[in-house]
Amino acid sequence: MEPTRNVLFITLDQWRGDGISLLGHPVLQTKTLDQLARRGTIFKNHWANAAPCGPSRACLYTGTYLHRNRSVLNGTPLSQRFTNIALLARDAGYDPVLFGYTDTSIDPSTVPKNDPALYSYEGILPGFRPIVHDPFEAKSPMWAKWLAKKGIDVPSNPHDLYLPDTTFPGATTHGSTWAPTRFSSENSETSFMVEQITHYLDQNGDKPFFIHASFIRPHPPRRNPPGYHDLYDANDVDDPKGAQTKEQEAAIHPLAAIATQLPRVGAPNDEGEKRQMRATYYGAQHEVDDKLEILFSYLRDSGLFESTLIVLTSDHGEMGGDHWLFEKLGYWDESYHIPLIIFDPYTTTSNNTVEHFTESVDIVPTICEWLGIEKPLQCDGFSLTQFINGQGAPSHWRSEAHFEWDFRSPSTKWAESILQIPMAHCGLNVIRSATTKYVAFGTDQDKLPPLIFDLQEDPNQIYDLVANHSSDAASIGWEYSNKALQWRMRNDERLNSGQFLSPSEGLIEERDAWW
Repeated sequence: MEPTRNVLFITLDQWRGDGISLLGHPVLQTKTLDQLARRGTIFKNHWANAAPCGPSRACLYTGTYLHRNRSVLNGTPLSQRFTNIALLARDAGYDPVLFGYTDTSIDPSTVPKNDPALYSYEGILPGFRPIVHDPFEAKSPMWAKWLAKKGIDVPSNPHDLYLPDTTFPGATTHGSTWAPTRFSSENSETSFMVEQITHYLDQNGDKPFFIHASFIRPHPPRRNPPGYHDLYDANDVDDPKGAQTKEQEAAIHPLAAIATQLPRVGAPNDEGEKRQMRATYYGAQHEVDDKLEILFSYLRDSGLFESTLIVLTSDHGEMGGDHWLFEKLGYWDESYHIPLIIFDPYTTTSNNTVEHFTESVDIVPTICEWLGIEKPLQCDGFSLTQFINGQGAPSHWRSEAHFEWDFRSPSTKWAESILQIPMAHCGLNVIRSATTKYVAFGTDQDKLPPLIFDLQEDPNQIYDLVANHSSDAASIGWEYSNKALQWRMRNDERLNSGQFLSPSEGLIEERDAWW
């Protein structure tokens, strides 16, 4: 008899890859994630392939790079020609359910021109049956109803509960993000999600399940419930990385000069305020970690832990004040380096750490292999099963991470107006190895020149070899521009490229021809 195979696919929103205490974070404590990693496999060098939420999740859910799926912005449709992890699981006999959101923008060709779905980028990925669909931009309506049922007075905009109580003792002597929310941690969005998931599992009985738990935190608002609001002191946080001044950071590259001045993105000049924002972020992460322990305890107590594949990752990272920036954008590592922890109940490998470069596009092939599903031809990523089983890297494994960012803005057109370039030129590709980082832009070099960082000599990436006319820039640039070209060529459309029509044999298919 085949063993039961359940899947719990968890995404935490805006969680940095270094935000795990097991990996040596100097401040943040994540006991729950540490415990999960010790029971399974942690991938130290895992990277998102795009930012922000919508583009990154399109890569994550389809196993395709941004330049293939072309869902480049929050609000850019994801073409129906792509299958995804939910549809694949459904075809395999599961009922994939969603708790949270997927930030999927519907393909306009699948609905009438006046369809309400065209007025939101926070649609549901096809294939998922939503149990809780609670998009943040829609004001988290299901969380609000849950609070109201508990007797809490919920304002017309439930997110006003994140507004600080300025009369709270100490509010006037700390940074602006220090004062707590107007709800307790037991009533947080994370607590709501955990309760809904465990309730579903109670009702599900012994049936195999496929759950996607998409948690909004530690995504802003930058404010925490009481008890987490002051858990980390601003004076104790680690020093931000980057240039010593915002002006020096802006001088590194024209894109840095623009980004450091953008509202919500550019870090405040006040050092105390910047550190408090960092401390608040750690508090938000800590709360999520604590609430995940409730979920994992339920799985252990119910016996489900021993039949459930747990995949825990994030959609993208958070600048956190590094390089004088917050949010997620650009070419900076902090926006793309994300966590990945996988617990496979049917492997004997535990306390396993993987150093190789892995990417979000690898998640779909990994879950497919675990469920016995053939990996779709569209996938640009590869299964991580060998790593999970402690067998090392598959042959031909990548030696760099790849990520892309599209900075066109159809509504504000900030990039086009500031840089005076067409919308189609507003993109960058990054090839990032252990020693070198190369950034190529879609526009002319006089507008946005390429960047090269020597990560061994300059791990904080503040000395651009190109701008500083380094003698090594030409040879490194040639090597890495060639790597970038090879990467794009190796990931060209492969729907028919592995097929051959033979006069003697008819259709011949070589599914792994792109290795």
